Amino acid sequence: MNSAAETYILPGGGASITALPKISLHDHLDGGLRPQTIIDLAEEIGFELPTTDATELAAWFESQSNSGSLVEYLKTFDVTIAVMQTRGGLFRVAREFVHDLAADGVIYGEVRWAPEQHLTDGLSLDEVVEAVQEGLEQGVVDAAESGHTIRVGQLVSAMRHADRGLEIAQLAVRQRDNGVVGFDIAGAEAGFPASKLADAFDYLAQNFLPVTVHAGEADSLDSIKSALFDGRALRIGHGVRIAEDISTTSEDDEGVYVELGRVAEWIKDRQIALELSPSSNLQTNAWGTELADHPFDVLYQLGFRVTVNVDNRLMSNTSLSKELFLLAEEFGYTLDDLAQFQLNAAAASFLSLDDRDDLIEQILTGFEQA
Repeated sequence: MNSAAETYILPGGGASITALPKISLHDHLDGGLRPQTIIDLAEEIGFELPTTDATELAAWFESQSNSGSLVEYLKTFDVTIAVMQTRGGLFRVAREFVHDLAADGVIYGEVRWAPEQHLTDGLSLDEVVEAVQEGLEQGVVDAAESGHTIRVGQLVSAMRHADRGLEIAQLAVRQRDNGVVGFDIAGAEAGFPASKLADAFDYLAQNFLPVTVHAGEADSLDSIKSALFDGRALRIGHGVRIAEDISTTSEDDEGVYVELGRVAEWIKDRQIALELSPSSNLQTNAWGTELADHPFDVLYQLGFRVTVNVDNRLMSNTSLSKELFLLAEEFGYTLDDLAQFQLNAAAASFLSLDDRDDLIEQILTGFEQA
């Protein structure tokens, strides 16, 4: 494998966060390309880039993504998607994606992407899914040869504005025995609630395929309600605006007392996982511009099933280890806290119960040895 991850050490603890076993639930394939790979693939197809220097290109992506707007943030994907239209391009990106997860200590990753955005070179929906799966599987083999054990699954996403929800849901079910573990909807939230894809979600429910829904990132609490009611979501992609449904009732020397609204109470009591992505949330102004203002810690302390995610490693110049390091640095988390985040993610993964139990055992063993 030709990949390397920066090593992050737990503040004050000495343990290597990078070496710890981790679960990645919210990680976009088209948001995790290596800059040099973009340059190589762009040259092959004659696509013009802002720069052909890998370091400068990485900086360009991060700068463009720091707009404070999800709509502007999403425009950077015009570049990555452009170089992911051929079977070879999809294979390479997927293979390297696994290399980079393994180098970051990830033992299970769910890779989400939207097949409908990768058809301009003449491939069919099934062919692009198969190309990505071949790349993911080769990446797993490569990782094993380098001493890393990792599993991956595809989360097939429908673009919520494109009116192809049912078609993509049918694709996901058709490919469920070829690496697809679940379904998602992505893209601009405002004006495109889950209810607009009701037929897709009905079909998925009838076929028992798990669903996560982007909600509560760039739209209000109503988007989370729609994800739960219309989408039958088992997890919420981001969901940071669930904090709007939590109100402070009083405060004294012993602490702050809060009251949960109906939606927040439902998510907490039923342990519906929140796929929080702190750095990305700050970039898109989903909730504030400083990590100290992010509701991650409040949700964790209140008992929500919080998980830590990267969203888009390229755009946020991040990794799962870096996100955990930043949270530990800001909120004083210990090794036990980081373990809990991974256990939350393992329990929320779209694997069988036995496979989830295996992940939990790997996490407990890895953290005990740290």
